Amino acid sequence: MNIINPATHEIITTVVADDQLSIDKKITEARSGQKNWCKVPIDERVAILQKFAALLQTNIQSCAEILSNEVGKPLQQAKNEVNGACARTEWLTANAKAVLADEWMVESGATREKIVYEPLGVVCNISAWNYPYLVGTNVFVPALLAGNAVIYKPSELATLTGLEIEKYLHEAGVPSDVFQCATGDKEVGELLLDADLDGYFFTGSFKTGQYIYERVSKKMKPCGLELGGKDPLYVTDDVSDITSVAANTADGAFYNNGQSCCSVERIYVHEKVYDAYVTEFVKEVKSYKIGSPAAEGIYIGALTRKEQPAFLTAQVQDALSKGATLLCGGKPLDGPGNYFEPTVLVDVTHNMEVMKEESFGPIIGIMKVKDDAEAVSLMNDTQYGLTAAVFCKDEARATGLQGELNAGTVYWNCCDRVSAALPWSGRNHSGFGSTLSRAGLRVFTQPKAYHLRAM
Repeated sequence: MNIINPATHEIITTVVADDQLSIDKKITEARSGQKNWCKVPIDERVAILQKFAALLQTNIQSCAEILSNEVGKPLQQAKNEVNGACARTEWLTANAKAVLADEWMVESGATREKIVYEPLGVVCNISAWNYPYLVGTNVFVPALLAGNAVIYKPSELATLTGLEIEKYLHEAGVPSDVFQCATGDKEVGELLLDADLDGYFFTGSFKTGQYIYERVSKKMKPCGLELGGKDPLYVTDDVSDITSVAANTADGAFYNNGQSCCSVERIYVHEKVYDAYVTEFVKEVKSYKIGSPAAEGIYIGALTRKEQPAFLTAQVQDALSKGATLLCGGKPLDGPGNYFEPTVLVDVTHNMEVMKEESFGPIIGIMKVKDDAEAVSLMNDTQYGLTAAVFCKDEARATGLQGELNAGTVYWNCCDRVSAALPWSGRNHSGFGSTLSRAGLRVFTQPKAYHLRAM
């Protein structure tokens, strides 16, 4: 399997993909390893995962370079991702012992009652390429802390990073049979879906997530799906610092090339501040430096998937054919690499693909609204439900708007962020189940109820 640099289209290296024989061997080993791993005291498991984070920090330069080379992410953003994975691991390890401990519900009387949180067993983590350290950490760290073994399939577009994760987990002390990387494309994914595993956790597109859910549903095993989004943002008429708001929201739309499930994908602006906001927003976007991910000061790197420039071009052409106005960008760059200009469209409507279907790229549509009611109606006009943001001076007004939004995460005066302390979950086509937070630690357990009565 060739690993291609999306910024140059050159082959970085070649990796041997797994097959049926190797997958069966890894699962058999994981079954055996998990029986011992779940008996390791939680304090030791915590220490091992903390050492893993320390190793990532020590080797951040090489980790970031590998990540940047294979997915096209600017080098500084790759470092930011590794740092973010370390921060999430820190929270998860700091809270795992308390969250996963036995819970006494009735401690006295004739019958005592408690809950024990047992591991699922051997879980499958089919991960994503856009933030392989972050979305991987969301799953394999709590899964390991809870006593599970993990068969981890990185995206074929982030294979080298997946192998780095495996290397440092083993170096930290996770047994080689307890965390195993399955390399390959969708054919390897199919082998894992066919296998008898104890849970399936996927991060990626709605279409693939739906397929995985249908494939494993008959097994009656836990399935967690963190899927895409068409995340809306609303700028109210009471914002004061338009320049700052425009800069913050543009970053929310274009960071990581817009290749994030929680990137801002559509913006609604109150008519009273619309013109000023659009002017400042476009000014900010035009300041972004685009080019080789390894170069200094680059904000827009290469798109990871070679098909994406053509997909974004089609969204632009669809919008323009239906009356949209292009303010900047709108086309791929000439030369090698999967580059696409940061693109801003106005005069958009919900008849256009760019306002309905996930773009997953450096493109945004901005729409004028007359009041809060229209903004909420348009924000909820979607099959997705991952995040939604409100930029507003009045907290009470913002809170009221947030309560009307059908999304798993809502923001006030911020966007495109994730906290390890809060559950990360979607609604509708954005998936179901939770990662992170106390809820995300317990996702990888099966509670057992104990009724204890002395003779």
